[in-house]
Amino acid sequence: MNTRFRAAVAGVVGGGVAFGLAELVQGLYELIPSIPIAVSQRIIELMPGGLATEAIGTLGSAATPILVSVVVLSTLAFCGFLGVLSRSSTLLGLGGVALLAAVALLAVFSEPFVSPVFTVLAVLGALGAGTAVAGFLLDASGLRGSESPEPREAGGSGQGRLPEGVRAREAYSSGGIAVDRRSFLLLSGGAAVAGLAATGAGRLLSGSAGEVASSGATGAGVASGGGSAASAVETLPAPPPGASIEVPGMPDLITPSDDFYLIDTAISSPRINRDRWSLNIGGAVDNPIELSYEDLLSLPARESDITLSCVSNEVGGGLISHGRWTGVLLSDVLAEAGVARDKLGRASEQLIGRSADGWEAGFRTELALDGREALVAFGMNGDELPTKHGYPVRLVVPGLYGYISATKWLTEIELVDWDYDVYWIKRGWAKEGPVQTQSRIDTVSNDDELSAGTVQVGGVAWAPTRGIERVEVSTDDGETWNDARLAEQLDEDAWRQYVYEWDASPGDYTIKARATDGEGETQTEEEAEPIPSGATGYHTVNVTVR
Repeated sequence: MNTRFRAAVAGVVGGGVAFGLAELVQGLYELIPSIPIAVSQRIIELMPGGLATEAIGTLGSAATPILVSVVVLSTLAFCGFLGVLSRSSTLLGLGGVALLAAVALLAVFSEPFVSPVFTVLAVLGALGAGTAVAGFLLDASGLRGSESPEPREAGGSGQGRLPEGVRAREAYSSGGIAVDRRSFLLLSGGAAVAGLAATGAGRLLSGSAGEVASSGATGAGVASGGGSAASAVETLPAPPPGASIEVPGMPDLITPSDDFYLIDTAISSPRINRDRWSLNIGGAVDNPIELSYEDLLSLPARESDITLSCVSNEVGGGLISHGRWTGVLLSDVLAEAGVARDKLGRASEQLIGRSADGWEAGFRTELALDGREALVAFGMNGDELPTKHGYPVRLVVPGLYGYISATKWLTEIELVDWDYDVYWIKRGWAKEGPVQTQSRIDTVSNDDELSAGTVQVGGVAWAPTRGIERVEVSTDDGETWNDARLAEQLDEDAWRQYVYEWDASPGDYTIKARATDGEGETQTEEEAEPIPSGATGYHTVNVTVR
């Protein structure tokens, strides 16, 4: 192992220890942000629109872990470079550490809910500890200030034999007693394991803290008698048996919270104490107000069945789920601020929802007042919102894609003019995002080999605010169409299950599905990519029947 490589290892191990300690402290105290996550978040915010769109479209939910991994690996590589640099100049190495500290502090102080003093101490302490570990490994190997080639082992040239693991000081320009390669590997490996253990403990503690933050209604739940919201909630009856079709491969009528699709620009979920949370409603309103969590719960609340989908979902994709949401009508909240449909003007044409981390979504204000069950939601599937789905409060607006409406961790609503552009509009997506009428085949998949006889071709169709009136299935690539059997419509805002009993003979087949909404409009066959306003076309699968 040559000296340059050993110096790089020392720098990487020091960087790993710094990461680990910072993550451990972050897990212990929620007001200290995670450094790699904060840096990744700033990269997303500064990323050009086309690149951000391409990344989300190509990588989907994998974009976030890939970005964080790239940030961590790039930082560790830089730490390795600093280790090599420190061989000839300790001052330059420390300058690189100062640069890392500056970047880290700039990133973490852009996060919401930061404790300034403890965050500075955590960042500087972690980097200081990592620098000390790297310095120790460099000194222990006698590499500081040395550009000499790999030293010879002690024991020759007339010298007495030294204890195992130690080399002669004459071999190093630093003049210190140094460990051999095996001892160096043991020391650096031990430090690396300690850094990884600290990182794991920090992430585990952070995840536990996030669950605790949103566990206030566990057990009884917000919709069934638990917590302070119980008396105000107008609950829904259990879904009727006819609303579900029991066919292998059919998705659940109500998606479990843990399985609900997740696409965010937020790398990590803000951990918000609901007792300190408030919702500010301002902009072009008659009566700007601020509501606490208790204020919100004092308003009449209801449960609503609403299917949400992501605009970046491909035809037949999985970025769609159905939930039973609990909350206050957005129109009722706006009424508290003096907003009414007959008072809207140019200055109040657009409703902006802002998240605790500054993210924005915006849609036409009139859509919050047209009778749809748009909610300021605090519950999901009979419990409080999970942290990752917007705890303590989020917006849920049926009929609109999430990129313009589904503000999680909601802290502000502002009414502005239509010229104001929010996050994804600046990145090339359409200004208005009504959900397309769509259907998906779930019970058979592309390239399946099926047995001859009755084959149940089924799945879900959706057209929020309009409902689904008809689903047709073709088994001959669209030449002929057959009506599928529909489950009972749970709600016009909910997806609807269907199944077609196909008498299949041996051969190769192309199966397609199409839906017609409650207004008589059949989904278009024209194929379009998700950007800028949602994918269109018929979901198509090719199968072989034996």
